[in-house]
Amino acid sequence: MPYRRLPNTDAARLKAMKVALEKGKEVPPYKMSYSAKTLVRLQKFLPLFEHSIILQRQSVASQNKKNKDYNDIVRKARIYLTHFIRVLNMAIFRGDLPAETRAYFGLATNESTLPSLNNEIELMTWGHRIIEGEELRIRKGGSPITNPTIAVVKVRFEKFIEAHNYHKTLIKKTLDYTERTGDMRKEADEIILQVWNEVEASHGSLPDEERKKESEDYGLVYFYRKKELDKTGATESQNLILS
Repeated sequence: MPYRRLPNTDAARLKAMKVALEKGKEVPPYKMSYSAKTLVRLQKFLPLFEHSIILQRQSVASQNKKNKDYNDIVRKARIYLTHFIRVLNMAIFRGDLPAETRAYFGLATNESTLPSLNNEIELMTWGHRIIEGEELRIRKGGSPITNPTIAVVKVRFEKFIEAHNYHKTLIKKTLDYTERTGDMRKEADEIILQVWNEVEASHGSLPDEERKKESEDYGLVYFYRKKELDKTGATESQNLILS
């Protein structure tokens, strides 16, 4: 007799439960191979589990779709901040501004090295410093740095902040749906196991092949072991020779 294998993917879990549920609806209660109590549990759980999976997949798809736009916004915010600092350093190099000007932005006055803007946290930190520093410098009578101006940099930076917050919301939503589906997956496995145990028990008195066929009608999945496959293949070959 081949061995059964419980589903290990959500698609397979849904299929197993749907087949069992449809079969349970087709036959009269007195002919059903699993209990009415299990049927009620299956009817209540299946729509909730399927809906959770749909929400998770939609959330992942939405996050993936928005990732390209988000990465582009991050890249442009980084470029504008980098260009602003480079223009500042060039003005200092030409002598148009004193080296002490860098202190407004939290930069070392004796270095022209660009700060690291490799991740969102660094970009956020330095974005605030650069914008606040330039606004303070202008209020104290300094001439605005241009090409780009701080107003243009601020527009790009604020767009990044808005996109970053939305991106975090999408990530959290996806994680919430994933955790919820993960929790429900445990119950799905319990229900499928219960159905399959009851179905096999109800067919326990039947010959192996008939029991297998009757159980498969309820969604049970069986696999032959290698030695059983070899034996089956040999039997089929003998039958072909005899025929």
